[in-house]
Amino acid sequence: MPADPAMVAAARHVLAYLGVTVADLESDADVLISVPTVAEYLPRAIAAAGPGARRTYGTYWNRIPAGWGDRPLDRVAASDIEAMKQQMIATARSRRNSRNGRHAGEHVIAAARAFYFRAVADGLIDASASPAHRVAKLRRLPSTRRALTSHELEEINVVTRASGNDVVLDALLLRLHTEGACWRGDALALGLVDLNAANGLVRLTEKNGVVRWQPVSLDLAEHLQEHACVRRAVLPTDRLLRYRNGQPISSRRYDHLWKRIGERLPWAAAQGISTHWLRHTTRIWVERHFGYGVARAYADSPGSSTTTDIKGRPPRRR
Repeated sequence: MPADPAMVAAARHVLAYLGVTVADLESDADVLISVPTVAEYLPRAIAAAGPGARRTYGTYWNRIPAGWGDRPLDRVAASDIEAMKQQMIATARSRRNSRNGRHAGEHVIAAARAFYFRAVADGLIDASASPAHRVAKLRRLPSTRRALTSHELEEINVVTRASGNDVVLDALLLRLHTEGACWRGDALALGLVDLNAANGLVRLTEKNGVVRWQPVSLDLAEHLQEHACVRRAVLPTDRLLRYRNGQPISSRRYDHLWKRIGERLPWAAAQGISTHWLRHTTRIWVERHFGYGVARAYADSPGSSTTTDIKGRPPRRR
């Protein structure tokens, strides 16, 4: 409904009498509805994020203040996020499984969206004002991961047992991930209480706190129990997998293991073989022998996609 010209004229007359302009009123409104800057709000968003989000997006969140930290949340443009994405793609570190920085570009947009999702939830900006959601997310490329052949798996195990400063530990790691089809983080979190050697079970705590008992062979369960005992795991909460000095292993053990394997098996380095390939190999084997439903129940977890991961039979190496 258009404003009454007479009322508008009367309002202007009152404002002129008070010595107030329309610009003054707009300025006062901005003061009353103060939007924090990106740098001011960032610590709150990080504190509200879960450990997984902080681990995945932390690198990108930490770079935000240098780019547009002094701007209010509603003064960041979609082009600013695009520029940060291109910068991260150009400077991404080259790894065995990298794709010319594409994953870094995906994570920039996901990190910005997670940040602005929290700002919208807190009522600081309107959902339509989020610049992160106006940036198209890169399409996820199909994974190059496949199931290992029996010959490839044998080569990896032979190399592992013939090199390194703790072949017992490394061989046990490979066997645990091959039989249990577990994630690396699941294995690192295993405690003495999570092993049921009598029934051949290990308790895995997976994504989103989901807990399940995973079957393994009685022989592997016995070796895990012996390993924990010899390496001084005593309390139920003590970590199961340990170095010879009794200290729990960290993710660096996996990094060193696959670096050593790649140095001795060029085909493994070229394809970026990692622990997750063992999990994938087991899932494929279970699906081929016992069907999709069993494979999903055996090695599935929230956030994973069995239908995406299951591909054709692995090629035969000659």
